[in-house]
Amino acid sequence: MPATPSKPEPLHGVRTDPTPLHPELTNNTQNHRCCAASVLSKAMPNKLPWRLLLILWVAAALLSCIGLGNVPLRDFDEATVARVALELHQGAGEAALLPTLWNEPYLNKAPGLHLIIAAVIGVMTREGLPSEWVIRLAPALMSSLIVPLGGLLQWELRPRDRDSCLATSAILLTLLPIARHGRLAMLDGTQLTVMALLWLGLMQLRHTRHPTGIGLVTGLAASGMLLLKAPLLLPTAAAGLTAAALGQEWRHWRAMRAAPSLLIGITPGVAWHLWHAHHRGSSALWLWGGDGAGRVLLDAGEGSDLGWRVPIIELLEGGWPWLVLLPIAIVGAWRLRHSRWGYWCLGTLTVLCAAILPLRTQLPWYSHPLWLPFALLCSPLLAWIVNRQTWHNRAVPMRRILTRTPALWAGIGLTVLLLGMASLVPAAAALTPYRSPALALGLGWCAGGSLLMSETVQKRRLGAISMVLGNITALALIFTTPLWLWELNESWAVRPVADLTANTAKTPLRLKGYDERPSLNWYSQQRILRTQTEDDNHLYLSDQPQTNCKTLASKGAWALSDCDNITVNDK
Repeated sequence: MPATPSKPEPLHGVRTDPTPLHPELTNNTQNHRCCAASVLSKAMPNKLPWRLLLILWVAAALLSCIGLGNVPLRDFDEATVARVALELHQGAGEAALLPTLWNEPYLNKAPGLHLIIAAVIGVMTREGLPSEWVIRLAPALMSSLIVPLGGLLQWELRPRDRDSCLATSAILLTLLPIARHGRLAMLDGTQLTVMALLWLGLMQLRHTRHPTGIGLVTGLAASGMLLLKAPLLLPTAAAGLTAAALGQEWRHWRAMRAAPSLLIGITPGVAWHLWHAHHRGSSALWLWGGDGAGRVLLDAGEGSDLGWRVPIIELLEGGWPWLVLLPIAIVGAWRLRHSRWGYWCLGTLTVLCAAILPLRTQLPWYSHPLWLPFALLCSPLLAWIVNRQTWHNRAVPMRRILTRTPALWAGIGLTVLLLGMASLVPAAAALTPYRSPALALGLGWCAGGSLLMSETVQKRRLGAISMVLGNITALALIFTTPLWLWELNESWAVRPVADLTANTAKTPLRLKGYDERPSLNWYSQQRILRTQTEDDNHLYLSDQPQTNCKTLASKGAWALSDCDNITVNDK
């Protein structure tokens, strides 16, 4: 029989419990320790594969920086975040650390990420408007940290399961929504990183040798949530605490020693909100209620027609190729619901779904937090496809389907490969912009799926690497083109229109026929509202002919017109 693995070395000041091997699998709901089989092969290495996690993070960071400046800032959030950050850099607020938008109080979000972007602007921009690359750099790099943090979370849930740890990071590295949203000047990617750090702190509270340090990290993560999308701290903390309650982990927390440092860690976030309330009074509550939880819970905003289906659609669109593992993973987690991996995955997924699906306002990035439990669930099955080792001393769930999954990946890869090659034919010229990513993705999946069907573990490992490399290469190729920011295909490009305003001394300007575009405001460096009144003291931007107006500048269908003494009737 194989030898029992030795006790793992301490990791970042954390030790394992002085209890039988893998206490994660103990049925804590019975308030006693019982024997449980390991989720891993006993021959697994004991040490965290930190070098490989570091390599995966470097790959994620490099991927996140490709093509950051090749497309304009997006409506609505990117251009708004950029303007708030610029005004923070300029010190435009009525008090330090208070955000403004066009010199008016900004009450939509706390300024955590905006302040970081403002610091980058101060270092990298001497004069003029900051470039898109400068605006997106900090969010991109901070969002890339989810890749190693996801692996660390899995290591906590399945100690010594090296393959599942690396598979979690690999899945997070290769998911299109993770890579794409993270590189935008938006809060969602950074928020996912901080959410993972908060859960990691809660997980380690039960067996740490240094509760003071872990308490501080957990509190700082909570502060980070308060300084990003503050109301989201509630479901995020509820998800982690629910999982801990399911396993009765709180019984083993060294709460008395961790509490003081946890309070110190959460102080910056709480202090900013108190500072905000001190200067802005009751209007500061708008961040939590009117424009925070209240808006998304009660108001069905634009793009929310499909309601709860929006997060489901995002999952179905963005989860490939690992999406096919999700149903099997949920079945497996239910069977192991008394294990730490089982109750953490099911608990966090259930609470987040309960918080996100009922929202009246449904935008694609609102479902972003779901990708973390997705990766934690699917990665052990990907690891099993590679190593085919004992899975909790029982048959892996839906083994027949799971063993045929690589054939499905190979088939999909071959189809994508053929579509990429078909773009060479004039009849399929519409596919030409997608040719390179399709060829990379198709080749990676086809070769990877074929190798994963091999009888030897070495070839199966090469197959998994091929799948990951195919995804990374395809993402890199997409990011070198404007294809990655498809929301820009709204109705008209803002940069040419903004150029019309460059040499205009007379203000204010008004936009006719369209709603306000924050990105147009950003590039014009002034706020251009939609015309709402019959006022003849403005210059007008329009793509429609203006009667009895003097054209000051034009570009394509757009013109800047002076309509003094002309009645404007465009409400």
